[in-house]
Amino acid sequence: MQGGDNRSLGELFTELSRQTSVLVRQEVALAKAELSQKASRAGKGAGMIAAGGAVLYAAFLVLLAAIVILLAKVIAWWLAALIVAIVVGVVGYVLVDKGREALKHTNPVPEQTVETLKEDREWMKEQI
Repeated sequence: MQGGDNRSLGELFTELSRQTSVLVRQEVALAKAELSQKASRAGKGAGMIAAGGAVLYAAFLVLLAAIVILLAKVIAWWLAALIVAIVVGVVGYVLVDKGREALKHTNPVPEQTVETLKEDREWMKEQI
């Protein structure tokens, strides 16, 4: 025994069990926090895709209005509507593309938790 520790084997196992229990609770809390953070980032990316989709839908409606105006042979009106539709469409495309890219770079695995679990396993091996 190290450093004059006079505890029995049963006491040592009880202490190891208590420490392991605390460690597991801390790891679960870490996993929850990490997953929550990653879900928040994924939600923002999904929100950008939804906003981009709504803007693209608006562009489609404006484009339809431009076609109607074109058919009515009012050149100045349809040209203005067409320009607006193109601008709105580009904005929508950019939003959808940014949201898709943000989701692509979001890794759902709680990497920090996995790493600390490996460290905990090594610690437990040393304790036994």
